[in-house]
Amino acid sequence: MQTLKISYKRHRFPPQIIAHVVWLYVRFNLSLREVEELMLERGVDVSYETIRRWTVKFGPLIAHVLRRRQPRPGDVWHLDEVVVKIAGRSYWLWRAVDQQGVVLEEIQQPRRDKRAAKRLLIKLMKRWGFVPKRIITDKLRSYGAAKREVAPGLDHWSHKGLNNRAENSHLPFRKRERVMQGFRSPGALQRFVSMQSATRNSFSVPARRRSALTIRYHRLEAFDAWKSAANAP
Repeated sequence: MQTLKISYKRHRFPPQIIAHVVWLYVRFNLSLREVEELMLERGVDVSYETIRRWTVKFGPLIAHVLRRRQPRPGDVWHLDEVVVKIAGRSYWLWRAVDQQGVVLEEIQQPRRDKRAAKRLLIKLMKRWGFVPKRIITDKLRSYGAAKREVAPGLDHWSHKGLNNRAENSHLPFRKRERVMQGFRSPGALQRFVSMQSATRNSFSVPARRRSALTIRYHRLEAFDAWKSAANAP
């Protein structure tokens, strides 16, 4: 697999600072001006507008590398959708996570129907290269209709109470949405959730690694993965 190498040519700041700034903004619920203030306290004078440009330019590239290095997910997938208001219009953010809460895919779509559910299922199976043992959804009938066309033999559990895994995965996005005061366009929404989820997948500690020592090692591994993906050793 060919590894994408990110170039920082013609940038005044070194790659380590640029990668760190992007990490701060994507990883935590910070505004652009708050990241600017944190960096100024460290002696780095960079404007919030420069931080925005760096995030737009380098964030998707780093997230792409992180997603390519993501290990094979579990075989039970939880699917859910949440409404997002952009310029007074409603869009739907469709999300899939596995039984460990790892985000597998997110797609912004204008509708909440069978076609949208079918697109999510097809993209999931194409990306990961296998059909899961089971999908778990809420009571939306579009999932069942899409499943019958894409994978008729797939085990499908439709129950709102069983889908807390997917519903809880929306919470970090909702918190960040409030900090950012919404999104200006569907493209900006898709770009940011892709960056946020790829980063959270790397830094979130799995349930099987809950001791203090293993948590520390996991975070160190995540830091190394981020620096490697950002090409900023």
